[in-house]
Amino acid sequence: MSKAHEQELVLAAQFPTPQREQWQELIAGVLRKSGRVPADFDGDAAEKIATKTYDDILVQPLYTRTDVAPAAGMPGLPPFVRGSRPEGAVATGWDVRQRHVFADPAAARKAVLADLEHGVTSLWLVVGDAGLSIAALPDVLDEVYLDLAPVVLDAGADFLAAADALLEVHSDKAIPASEVRGNLGADPLGLRARTGSEQDFDGAIQLAVRVSGDFPELRTLVADALPYHQAGGSDAQELGLSIATGVAYLRALTDAGLTVEQAANQVEFRYSATADQFSTIAKFRAARRLWARVLEVSGAPTVPQRQHAVTSPVMMTRRDPWVNMLRTTLACFGAGVGGADAVTVLPFDAAIGLPDDFARRIARNTHAVLLEESKVAGVIDPAGGSYYVERLTDDLANAGWAFFQSIEAAGGLVAALESGLVEQRLGETWAKRSKNLARRKDPLTGISEFPNLTEKLPVRETAPAGPSGGLPQVRLAEAYEELRDLSDAQPQRPKVFLATLGPVAAHTVRGSFAANLFQAGGIETPNAGATTTAAEVADAFAASGTQIACLCGSDKLYEERAADVVQALRAAGAVKILLAGKGDYDGVDGYVHIGCDVLAVLRDTLKTLGVGA
Repeated sequence: MSKAHEQELVLAAQFPTPQREQWQELIAGVLRKSGRVPADFDGDAAEKIATKTYDDILVQPLYTRTDVAPAAGMPGLPPFVRGSRPEGAVATGWDVRQRHVFADPAAARKAVLADLEHGVTSLWLVVGDAGLSIAALPDVLDEVYLDLAPVVLDAGADFLAAADALLEVHSDKAIPASEVRGNLGADPLGLRARTGSEQDFDGAIQLAVRVSGDFPELRTLVADALPYHQAGGSDAQELGLSIATGVAYLRALTDAGLTVEQAANQVEFRYSATADQFSTIAKFRAARRLWARVLEVSGAPTVPQRQHAVTSPVMMTRRDPWVNMLRTTLACFGAGVGGADAVTVLPFDAAIGLPDDFARRIARNTHAVLLEESKVAGVIDPAGGSYYVERLTDDLANAGWAFFQSIEAAGGLVAALESGLVEQRLGETWAKRSKNLARRKDPLTGISEFPNLTEKLPVRETAPAGPSGGLPQVRLAEAYEELRDLSDAQPQRPKVFLATLGPVAAHTVRGSFAANLFQAGGIETPNAGATTTAAEVADAFAASGTQIACLCGSDKLYEERAADVVQALRAAGAVKILLAGKGDYDGVDGYVHIGCDVLAVLRDTLKTLGVGA
């Protein structure tokens, strides 16, 4: 090898060190060209493109070493920000936990065995009124090696009977008490939030005390944050309410005679994982830090928070449900990178009904791709050290702690639920999110963006109804899907004619924008194509069979042709004429543009067409 090849390869040193000011000027140049700032703008460009979360956390477009965050510590050591175990999940991966809601024992048994044979490592069984009969547990679990595949129960108010039945199954299989793992799933506070009625809190605490003495590896209680997430809550609200739940259980368990360490070992925390991967990563890291702080001041600083991640039910859609595969993949990735101990991927058809074999297969294979092919668990805390992730973790931890303190100041979680404080605060967040959904500032692929009016939805058996009557349960797509259902139910699909002006190149952007907007409500959008005269536009409108038109073209074409086209459309029978863009044009009844209230436009359009009036 020549001496030239023996020399060290130097890359970064060959370029000048970039300065933040240079980056700022480049961004400012883009903003000037787009018209977002004036031509003489010389301010902080980063402020113009920074965004705020629903917890009022400012997310910057660039993070550097100047964005200081508290030291995250080491994996497996307090405050457990970097993970609950020193070795992370490198050797085993996270626990692949599949949820089962089948009421039919035969279907449940078949699904359970199929999942365990193809990569699932623990079972989450919904039993009682909302799922499988408790009496069917022995049959469903007959061929399951419970010492290898732990069971987590979700029995609602029937948790005592379900717990006894599951423990009897373990006894019949001669599994030593020291090897019984899983969780009996008692969560009287979470159930109270879902139902609005008082639950058997004392019974849950007594069960936990009994289990702690007899089954050292088995947990009894779940501090479930999903009721608050499903009511529209933010990440920080989810964190604060979960910690408030955990504190309530901790107090009751220690009052009943357990040590703080024994009490902490009885509780598992359940959080949502969304398609916002960075927020999900930060949330799971922040949650461990918050619970570590609670245990530190309580006298048990070395018990890490046990975490169960569930891909968000709120983000799941009934329309274009196959996109849910992408959403759950991102959510699973975020939860795994964030250090969740167990992860449940909801099947892509979960919002439609009972999942079929294919949907459950895709759900479990999502884990397989991330764990086996992508090696996501092959690095301990892979997001650790990122300026953005560390800053976001700290910001989210502080916001979550502040919300927890507000719940404590109100008298604790039970008092905050009874007074309506929790519902009010969650409702305020949902109102903000709903406004952004309506304006497509929070886009939903396949729903508010790029809808498919010709899709054929899968048909699924209706899933058993879960507990309700307390906090509302929302989904991001529900308002758009209601309009799609309304449109689909008509003998003929409602239509809005796109009066495209000039050559195709002149109307492509606004035409595509308007088509997406109306199709989000199930409204077809026939168009005029490339037209040269107002008469041609009017003739195409008359042939479309609708009463509403929307002009689509450039500002120059609007100035030149809008008046004539509007007049021709009126003569052809148009009762309402909209325009894609903004401006002041005679005869136009309204405008559709970026940032407009899409849902309001869709409802008004359907009403004009006699749909849903």
